[in-house]
Amino acid sequence: MTDSRLIEITNRIIDKSRDTRAAYLAKVQKSRRSGPSRHHLGCANLAHGFAACNDADKLALAEGQAGNLGVVSAYNEMLSAHVPYGEYLEPIKKAAHEVGMTAQMAGGVPAMCDGVTQGFAGMDLSLFSRDVIAMSTAIALSHDMFDGALCLGVCDKIVPGLAMGALSFGQLPIIFVPAGPMTPGLPNAEKAKARQLFAEGKVGRKELLAAESASYHSAGTCTFYGTANSNQMLMEIMGLHLPGSSFVNPYTPLRDALTREAVHQLARISAPDNFTPMAEIVTEKSIVNGIVGLLATGGSTNHAMHIVAIARAAGVIIDWQDLSDLSDIIPLMCRIYPNGLADVNRFQAVGGMGYLMRELRSVGLLHDDVKTVMGSGGLEPYTKEPFIDGDKLVWRDAPAESLDDSVLRPATKPFTADGGMRLLKGNIGRSIIKVSAVKAEHRKVTAPAIVFHAQEEMQAAFKRGELEKDFIAVVRFQGPKACGMPELHKLTPPLGVLQDRGFKVALVTDGRMSGASGKIPAAIHISPEALDNGPIGLIQNGDMIELDAEAGTLTLLISDEELKGRQFATADLAASHEGMGRELFAPLRATVGKAEEGATVFSW
Repeated sequence: MTDSRLIEITNRIIDKSRDTRAAYLAKVQKSRRSGPSRHHLGCANLAHGFAACNDADKLALAEGQAGNLGVVSAYNEMLSAHVPYGEYLEPIKKAAHEVGMTAQMAGGVPAMCDGVTQGFAGMDLSLFSRDVIAMSTAIALSHDMFDGALCLGVCDKIVPGLAMGALSFGQLPIIFVPAGPMTPGLPNAEKAKARQLFAEGKVGRKELLAAESASYHSAGTCTFYGTANSNQMLMEIMGLHLPGSSFVNPYTPLRDALTREAVHQLARISAPDNFTPMAEIVTEKSIVNGIVGLLATGGSTNHAMHIVAIARAAGVIIDWQDLSDLSDIIPLMCRIYPNGLADVNRFQAVGGMGYLMRELRSVGLLHDDVKTVMGSGGLEPYTKEPFIDGDKLVWRDAPAESLDDSVLRPATKPFTADGGMRLLKGNIGRSIIKVSAVKAEHRKVTAPAIVFHAQEEMQAAFKRGELEKDFIAVVRFQGPKACGMPELHKLTPPLGVLQDRGFKVALVTDGRMSGASGKIPAAIHISPEALDNGPIGLIQNGDMIELDAEAGTLTLLISDEELKGRQFATADLAASHEGMGRELFAPLRATVGKAEEGATVFSW
């Protein structure tokens, strides 16, 4: 039986989404057709569409009644997670032929690696790349020759962008196809130690690079539980992946079999008697299931924006209060780095998604009356995991018990009773904090502000030895309108060093910290941002700030009268708006919405 608290929150979301959801479904219904989609095209249009196909595919596309599948891929060689996709197209075509269908590469979408651009100018394009990917997905599918689609993507902005774009074609059955994580490398604790030692100047660049290279060492997703792997969990728990497919390593027989089966399953749900379009899978209840998964696993704070944007693309309205209220009732069942020491391979080995979903389902913390790419039978298929049996792909029940309760625990005996992602409110604005990796003694900090307008300024102050004290770093003019809302990972090592030295430290910013949010209390995504005349722009050096993650408050400890008398700070952002292609994104900076509304340029 579904938990009454989950039902109450979901009903609230359904109520406030009633008009927007109805409008979305009406748009989808208008786009539906009977028979192969391409048959409505003119002869010249269709001829262009299959001009380069082989003779058999030309005949099938010209005269056949079988469906044609579009492939939208984020393949490139800059993302280790996406390198395997370079070998997916021909096996997908072969699998489509096996079930009497055809498949075509519909288009590629851009995919940047945040790990490469982190701390540099290219990172200012990262958040906006999500919306560009959504538009690119629409361009790929706009040829209107497809009766279903496969979306190939893994990492940070790519999966949310693909999902947003695919939802504009919600009349089609669509399956997301993962590529899997790289095998384990340098243990996460050793990687974190190397970064901290480098921040303290105790090891050099050569030693740091050796540690990083031993950690990120092959094709596949980075193995920590950041946004990329949170994406994979999200697609599975929302029913857009095949069961158990998220965390199977690349270049293995099981991975290949799952990709082939994804094509075959797409063929099944494209058939008239089993037709399951994406619009019927992504609903208010499946969105709530996705949030439940994020909270139960300690997922990425980036999804405080991405899940909001995905939901809005489907006509569903959620906000940070919904996330915070759900966090209050969802147990934290996982400890995966940076919320623990294990990587996603370990999570998969000790029980993985099948165990997690069966546990949540058993205590009524997932909506089971949902459709998935497996059909209308609810989430029961997702309590199983895939295996190769001889030459066949089969699913068996996930382990009855976790094989390591330091990594994965039952819903009834969690690490904490709540999910650890909370809304902070106060006279500085609204923000999100992730406390699943923050020790209890660090969750309340009262200290004077030190204000910076860039993470480089704080790094420089740390190197000069000016931060050996209690303080709250206020890093502003980092929001989407200001400079594209870059992630501020470079702040984690110095703040971690200072916390380890016994100082009370915290971060308050209108920027992001992403899936790698760790042991430092960080009030992120402050909204309104400084460039929107948010109160964060009124803070001055020395002002006392209280961050209380337990109470859910973020307070500037000065009088309202004094605050009203202050002038908003300004910043020269010209250097963040030019070079590395940033000048091309001026229209996006000018039109982007608030972080709590998904930080998107689209208005649904």
